[in-house]
Amino acid sequence: MSSSITLGQHGPRMASVGYGAMSLTNFYGPCDEEQALNVLTACVDLGIDHIDTSNVYGAGTSESRIGAFLAKQGSHAKDMFKIATKGGITTHPETGARCFNNALEHLEGELDKSLARLGVDCVELFYVHRREQERDIEDVTEGLASLIKKGKTKHIGFSEIAPDSLRRASKIHHIAAVQSEYSLSTRAPELGLVQACAELSTTLVAFSPVGRTFLTDTPMSYETGQSLAFTQKNPRFMQPQFAANIASTDKFRQYAADHGLAAATLAIAWLLHQGKHVLPIPGTRSVEHLAQAAKAMSVTLSADMLAEIEAILPVGWAAGDRYSTAQWIGPERFC
Repeated sequence: MSSSITLGQHGPRMASVGYGAMSLTNFYGPCDEEQALNVLTACVDLGIDHIDTSNVYGAGTSESRIGAFLAKQGSHAKDMFKIATKGGITTHPETGARCFNNALEHLEGELDKSLARLGVDCVELFYVHRREQERDIEDVTEGLASLIKKGKTKHIGFSEIAPDSLRRASKIHHIAAVQSEYSLSTRAPELGLVQACAELSTTLVAFSPVGRTFLTDTPMSYETGQSLAFTQKNPRFMQPQFAANIASTDKFRQYAADHGLAAATLAIAWLLHQGKHVLPIPGTRSVEHLAQAAKAMSVTLSADMLAEIEAILPVGWAAGDRYSTAQWIGPERFC
């Protein structure tokens, strides 16, 4: 497998595995500044140069920790990472409820705050984190393109949009990346998004590539899942689905071990074989787990292995939807 990937049509070459920096916050458990520093240092050591964050990850904590790390690097910081961040998720001023705002004024204002926290003048990639359905995506794309002209981002993208939305946006400006959950446990992107991204030279950035720990050697325990705000209400982490998912992935863990690989390495290697335009961004607080992810860049899977993995975890094996009803507010369903 290639160890590098081009961002979009004309973007830079980057390592073919990136890092999802939501884990630099307490989303999946406590993460302090020392852990964040260690993981970002490991990214450099392992050659992982694409760092994905957002203004809402820990209410800016993820960006601030990346910025603090870069500030310590001095003159070496400029070309160390190709950073992506996002905007568009906000709270209603009166009700305090989570909502979406894709107005240019809002997106640019949030990007300015992100740049300040990161300590940079420009990011490599700026996404609309969730699409505001009441606003035409063509208008939103024009606004994003203006941020490129202003030198605040080099490339633009959308998170969790449908293939049709991508095609509409691409008629206005090249969309360098679309971010979507994609793994052996979440295969919906194969019903149109993988293909549309390839057709339009758009990088498909795959978040949660190890199935929120199900596709690792140390999956989250049921008790831990029930202690975290996101997983305690997520159908795949509720019983009896949780037990069924552990049982299904036990076979995958054994298969990986039989081939001398960590389960996470095999899961990410599988993703890299789904298209030259697919970029997994695993998130972790562990340097050891990050090394397992990076190793996937050097793993080549034979046709027989790919078929055997499909037999162990066939399409649709996962018990429970990937989101609860509340968590589905925002992502575009397209199949």
